[in-house]
Parts: sequence; structure tokens; C-alpha cells
Amino acid sequence: MLDNQLIRNQLEMIKAGLARRGFEVPSEHINALEVERKSLQQSTEQLQAERNSGAKTIGKAKAQGQDIEPIKAQMNAVNEQLEQQQSKLKQVQQELHDALAVLPNLLCDSVPNGTSEDDNVEISRWGQLPEFEFEPKDHVSVGEGLQGLSAGLGAKIVGARFTLLQGDVAKLHRVLGQFMLDMQRAAGYIEVNVPSIVNGQSLYGTGNLPKFGEDLFKLEADAQLYLAPTAEVALTNIVAGAIVLAERLPLKFVAIAPCFRSEAGSYGRDTRGFIRQHQFEKVELVQVTTAEQAEAAHEAMTGHAEAVLQTLELPYRKMLLCAGDTGFHSRKTYDLEVWLPGQSAYREISSCSQCGDFQARRMGARYRATSEKQTQLVHTLNGSALAIGRTLVAVLENYQLSDGRVRVPKALIAMMGTEYLEPAPAWNSFA
Repeated sequence: MLDNQLIRNQLEMIKAGLARRGFEVPSEHINALEVERKSLQQSTEQLQAERNSGAKTIGKAKAQGQDIEPIKAQMNAVNEQLEQQQSKLKQVQQELHDALAVLPNLLCDSVPNGTSEDDNVEISRWGQLPEFEFEPKDHVSVGEGLQGLSAGLGAKIVGARFTLLQGDVAKLHRVLGQFMLDMQRAAGYIEVNVPSIVNGQSLYGTGNLPKFGEDLFKLEADAQLYLAPTAEVALTNIVAGAIVLAERLPLKFVAIAPCFRSEAGSYGRDTRGFIRQHQFEKVELVQVTTAEQAEAAHEAMTGHAEAVLQTLELPYRKMLLCAGDTGFHSRKTYDLEVWLPGQSAYREISSCSQCGDFQARRMGARYRATSEKQTQLVHTLNGSALAIGRTLVAVLENYQLSDGRVRVPKALIAMMGTEYLEPAPAWNSFA
């Protein structure tokens, strides 16, 4: 959430900043609510002062043996007015809060202007694109040829956009996650095992609510509980409501966890294969820093995700997202896009964002130097290192062979116990 004082004092600046995103601030509505809030606040404080003064007057009159009934009647009227004003003030404060809660974060100056992914800026490329002496297949054909991937069984058991993996393809998926987790632990991240269910307050803290409620799976048994859309929610909320010693920052957390998303608004996109699923797994990175550490931490975190792709020898490019494509809670985002030969295209495999104090303000997360009494809001960052399913897709497509086998990346041979994924025998197939 943006700073209330900034909104009150520099609303025009906020409007100009969010206009870069294509977001129109309802300034007249916000101004009207703020004027009403201020008026109600003043009248409430005046009535509270009258009530306090009246209490003292009653005490003095009582001590002097005077009749206090007229004063009590007057104070009852004041108390009734105060209750009404407090109720109105609470209502207006909630309306103002709701109006401000849907305002996205302000962007860093380095974020380029633009309206869609077509305006994102390529920063760099890494790796050589593979060359094939045959027409490369997409991951669905490769996975089905290995008898290791079945969207049909996923649909039968659950519905569309669920996929079953088996045999060495399932093992490769598991090994990829373990490999990524071990790499990030070596980079200094603390491993955390997080719940797959989160509450509404935690989702509000990271900016998923109220803006993106339709993208979430809500539990019918409890209206305040949701399936986690990403481990970022739990990892970031570790510091919710806390005051962290500055000497402990940055905090670096990593988790491997299932993610659940309804994919609202994406119907018709990536319906074939393992790219866009309702359930998938990610290795998620979160850092909690000071304002001074945030920029360097963002570059470092993106580098930690890049290191996974480089170690797996998967070609990719690094993109700086434009204003119109940057996420709601982010000030600046890098996307890493891996090369998929089956699509002859780069596709997103990681998104690394710095959020400034936007999430911290919603969560009430602060830090304090040991020599100071004053606290400050922390800055938060998050990123994927990597989306495991999409990494599996990239390995199947980039390492495929003409005979239907798939080479195992060198970095994974020891963990896989084999150099190749072989088609499963008929008795072990999905058929």
C-alpha cells in the first residue's frame, strides 16, 4: 500500500506515477473521502474533549453536593452524538482504506514506459540456441513419447489444466526442485517449509487481495482461507507485524511449494501442455532488506535465478518489464525467459521483483537499528528460481534427441542416476 501521507500531500504526483501503468486514480473520490474523514475526525475529537470536560464537571459538582442530573443529561446527549460520529468516521475510514488498497505500487524511474509485454526491454541473452537435424517437438509430444506425461489423465481425475507425470519424467521434475533448492541454500537462503493454505490477511499483506481475488482458490469450509498462489505469501508474511533488528537484514528465505491459481482471464492461452496449470511447483525466493540494500538485492536475486539456468545450460534472455506489464505490487521486475525449441520462442520461467515498502506497509513489517528508537519499514523482494514445471518443459525440449530419448543435463546426471530419459515399456505406460 502507498503511504497515506504521500497520497494526501502529493496526490497529483501519485496520479502521474500510476498513469505510467495505465492506471487512473479516482482522485475526486479519494479527495472527497479525505475531506469527510478530516471533518469527522475533528468533530469526533471535539466531542471527546466535551465528554472529558463533562466528566470533570460532574466530579466537581458531585463533590460540592450539587445536582448533577442536568449535566448528566447533557453528557448523555454528547455521548450519543460521539457514538454516531465514531460510527460514521469508522465507515469513511474503511471506504478510504478500500479505495487506497487497490492502488498499485509506484514504479522505479528506471522502468521503461510501455503498455504491454511487447514494450519490455531485453537486457541480455545467455547461451547458444540448440540446433537440431530434425524438426524439434514440443514438450507434450516428447513427454508422451516417453510415457511420462499425461494431460488426459489429469483431466479425468480433476479437470482441465492438471497433468500427471510418471516414471523418469516425474523423477526429473522432483530432482529439478531439489537441485534448485540446494543451489539457493548454497547462495545463503534459509530453507523454509511453508503451508499450502494461507489466510486472507496474509494475502492482503502481499497485495494478492483485494485486487486479485478471482485468481485464488478459496476454501468453502472457511471463507478466510485460500490455497496459496505462491510461497511468496507465506515467506513474506514471516515478518508481518514484526520489528527486525537492522543487523539481521537482509533476511533471505527459500521454499519449494505447490502453487494454486485459477488462471482467471487466461482462458484459451497455453491450453496444451504443462506451461499454464492450475497446480504447479516453484522454488520461491524472498528477501527482506533495508531501502539501501534493495537495489543490490534485486540484482543479486535475479542472478541467483539466472545461475540455475546457466548450470542447466538452458539458453535464456533477461527482460526488464515496462510500466504497463509490471505487476501490481512491484516497483521493478526482471523476467527470465527460457528458449523453447518446440515453440521457437522464449517463454517466461522466472519473475524477480522488488516491492519497496509497499508490502511492508500492508503487513506492518519494520526494522530498527540497535542504536535508534525510530523504526522504518522494511523493503521486500521476491522471485522464482525457478518454476519447476516450466524448467521441466525446457529440458524436455532443449535436450530431446531424434530417437525419442532426452539427454539429462550434466548437472543432474548424478541425482538422476542416468544420462538419458528412455521411453517407458508398454506395461509401464499411461495407456
